[in-house]
Amino acid sequence: MRKLAAGNWKMNGTAAALAEVQALLAAHPAPACDMLLCPPATLMSRMADLARGTALRIGGQDCHAAASGAHTGDIAAAMLVDAGASHVILGHSERRADHGETDSLVNAKAVAALVAGLIAVICVGETEAERDAGTTLDVIGTQLAGSVPDAATPDTVVIAYEPVWAIGTGRTPTLSEIAEVHGFLRARLTARFGQAAAGMRLLYGGSVKPSNAAEIFAVPHVDGALVGGASLKAADFGAIVAALAAA
Repeated sequence: MRKLAAGNWKMNGTAAALAEVQALLAAHPAPACDMLLCPPATLMSRMADLARGTALRIGGQDCHAAASGAHTGDIAAAMLVDAGASHVILGHSERRADHGETDSLVNAKAVAALVAGLIAVICVGETEAERDAGTTLDVIGTQLAGSVPDAATPDTVVIAYEPVWAIGTGRTPTLSEIAEVHGFLRARLTARFGQAAAGMRLLYGGSVKPSNAAEIFAVPHVDGALVGGASLKAADFGAIVAALAAA
């Protein structure tokens, strides 16, 4: 499978930040892995214009479960497609925490994304308290079972493991901890989807940066990364892309 370097810009970036996208494309015109950037909605169409005809794909950071309607401030999956998106991040821990998103809601959003033709990047991950309590695999297993739709295939769904306590903190799990979770995810997906699960990409996210990317990408069943802050700068994200391409 082709590995995936995905960047989540979160609530960052104005038009001036598009210069970083141009720099990224100039430095990595044809990487040996897939590249994805998920900007705020205000930049999506303009970033898609820059990415047209290149190796870079564009994604949304969320979508609504409904196709349309009276949902002020929300964005439907078809609207993301119309703006140039091919992917959408769903169930990110910040959405789960800040907006109370449940596994069933994430599942419904994923179904909507698949219907619209988007690839869903579905996030799972434990809090620091859950990690300390030894319930990491229980939490992740529940999130995985509830958030991933039955129609998921390797072509339509990507799973991202992001330990909540590692996001934006500079802390990362040990390589053995990452290996344990990714091996668990692969086993659970295989039990549910059979041989197809071998082709489902599993991303690691949580303080991924140029200095630790190569060792993380060497961990079994790590098929790429979902990168936060380091995706905002072409030099940093490009170094991560290069590390993944070389893995």
